[in-house]
Amino acid sequence: MDSLEEIWGQILKIIAKDITPTAYNTWFVDCTAVDLADRRLVLHTSSEFKRSIIINRFGDTIRAALYDLFSCDFELEVLAGDELLEYEKVEKTNRSPYPEMDGYTFDRFIVGPSNKFAHAAAIAVANNPGKIYNPLFIYGNSGLGKTHLLLAIGERILHNHPEFKIAYLKGDDFTNELIHAIQTGTGEEFRLKYRNMDLLLMDDIQFIAGKVSTQEEFFHTFNSIYEAGHQIVMTADRPPIEMSTLDDRLRTRIEGGLMADVQAPDIETRTAIIINKAASLGLVLPKEVVDYIAESITSNVRQIDGVIKRLTAYKEIMDDEINVPTVKRAIKDVIRVGAYIPTPDIIIEETARYFCLQPSDLRGQRRSKNTAMARQVSMYLMRNLTNLSLVDIGNQYEGRNHSTVLASIRKVEDMLKSDTTTSATVRDISANINSRS
Repeated sequence: MDSLEEIWGQILKIIAKDITPTAYNTWFVDCTAVDLADRRLVLHTSSEFKRSIIINRFGDTIRAALYDLFSCDFELEVLAGDELLEYEKVEKTNRSPYPEMDGYTFDRFIVGPSNKFAHAAAIAVANNPGKIYNPLFIYGNSGLGKTHLLLAIGERILHNHPEFKIAYLKGDDFTNELIHAIQTGTGEEFRLKYRNMDLLLMDDIQFIAGKVSTQEEFFHTFNSIYEAGHQIVMTADRPPIEMSTLDDRLRTRIEGGLMADVQAPDIETRTAIIINKAASLGLVLPKEVVDYIAESITSNVRQIDGVIKRLTAYKEIMDDEINVPTVKRAIKDVIRVGAYIPTPDIIIEETARYFCLQPSDLRGQRRSKNTAMARQVSMYLMRNLTNLSLVDIGNQYEGRNHSTVLASIRKVEDMLKSDTTTSATVRDISANINSRS
């Protein structure tokens, strides 16, 4: 659920269950969602009278629905009549050109032994862009704060140099934009868009590994920015040496800068993260609760965020006491117990992404050499990374039975014994899949 329209649609469904169709049409047929940011939902309706009814009669329901969706508190603002025009005018003036950086600052990043070096390097780059540690490459497993540091660099540089041209994107976004530029004949505009940047922030660069055209374009983009004395910062889930399909020229450029790894936080750092995250949400946790969370979640800061938000919801919505049993319930809801087992959808998505295809290509009947290879690899991974039977795997693809699946798996197994390229492909896709745990 990504768009504002989808979120508002979910809330309207909840409202519609509790009122008559006549009441729904009277109060909500012309009520639209305007904005959702900074834990505030902004709506617009046609009159002052309708605004009063929506706030007084349905405000609690709307806020409870937002709790349900996001596990944290939201404010509600309802505009009436011509107020929308003034709101849009003010918001357009005040809105940051880089909304993804909101909230990602160095002072909100908890520093410990596991990330101290990466944090110091990030601050040095943010204070002296293009002068030292260029490029800066931050790597580590998912959920440990790489993106936070990346965006904090952007936020600091934007504050100190508002005139800078800054680009933030993910590795697969770069690929998708390049494909679109080729299809629409706008390659020159695409090249100028990124090669003239004062600061390039690229998240999850591992997703361009193995994509020849993407790596070629990024190589020239990298050189243009670097030779102009401008700053490049990248993140990935592993160091360049472990990306076997990364272009050698790119690997050399990256390794010529500073590489900083981010490890799983120790228990003291996890404790500080828990206390600070809870405080930011207005929650004071008992020591035994903090200790239980710190001992239970050991390798993923993002999961700590999820647990704290869930506890906030329990307290605010259900008026639950925050104690160890409550935390056990919250942890059960947020993290998986035992080893990570990816879904078939994730395996197909990541395999398709690696081969520059769509998931529907793998599931469908396309028989090109590239598609067939991707399909066989996805079946092999599904067999090795999940508990699905051959029949269950076949059901993920149109018209494939268990014998077809078995033949595909055996073919990939044979290739792994003698073909280093296939081994690298399977290893890279597996890493991308596991990074989504």
